[in-house]
Amino acid sequence: MKIQKQKIVLIEDDVALGNSILELLVLHNFEAKWFEESTQALAYLSQNTPDLIISDLMMPKINGGELFLNIRKNKKFSTVPYIIITANVDDEIKLNQLELGVNDYIIKPFKVKELIFKVNNVLELRKNIEKNFGIDPFSKVTIKLSEKDFLTSLNELLLKAIKTRPDLDELSKSLFISKSTLDKRIRKLTNKNVSQYIREFKIQYAMKLIHLGERNIQFLVDETGFGSFSYFSTSFKAYCQMSPRDYIKSVQAV
Repeated sequence: MKIQKQKIVLIEDDVALGNSILELLVLHNFEAKWFEESTQALAYLSQNTPDLIISDLMMPKINGGELFLNIRKNKKFSTVPYIIITANVDDEIKLNQLELGVNDYIIKPFKVKELIFKVNNVLELRKNIEKNFGIDPFSKVTIKLSEKDFLTSLNELLLKAIKTRPDLDELSKSLFISKSTLDKRIRKLTNKNVSQYIREFKIQYAMKLIHLGERNIQFLVDETGFGSFSYFSTSFKAYCQMSPRDYIKSVQAV
């Protein structure tokens, strides 16, 4: 049986570098498409969804940061990792891109192994997330209202909307109960109010991602829908008795 190659889109306006990266990706058994302009890439992406996007930062017309924001407007790209490569070493620019949700950053000039390791890491993380949580974990679920199945059904709904702030009205409606009943039932089964339960569910999800290999804290913030770095860090520390950074270090040390 033929193994399907993982698909990568590369956007790089430097012809020599673009050719080199393309050859490197093909050599490591990826199916790669290279575009010299962001507009060409956008036209391709309107019809195709790759497994990973690698983009130069400084480009004419649409730069790599603007391209990232443009692409992420489309929900089908919400789980597609995005790596930026650039010669710009300004920390403020780098941190700004990471804050927006870019998954990783590679500074030119870079070593061949660095690029391949980072590509493999983000693709492996995405595969593990899909394997453990499913692309659409709610797709085959039938809601049941018994006490036994209530938390399972609730968790599946929360997982489906993990990147957003849950709408309690919609959540209650999906479970065919009132908002007050939702809170009462959660308190009865867990001794937690609905807000605490949802917050800790998101923290537990972040912990699972860390154990799967994720090390970018801003990525964890975005994936769990906390809205702010500080709120995530405070909530994480309250639950785990250590900061996200220290928790990551403890996992790496094992």
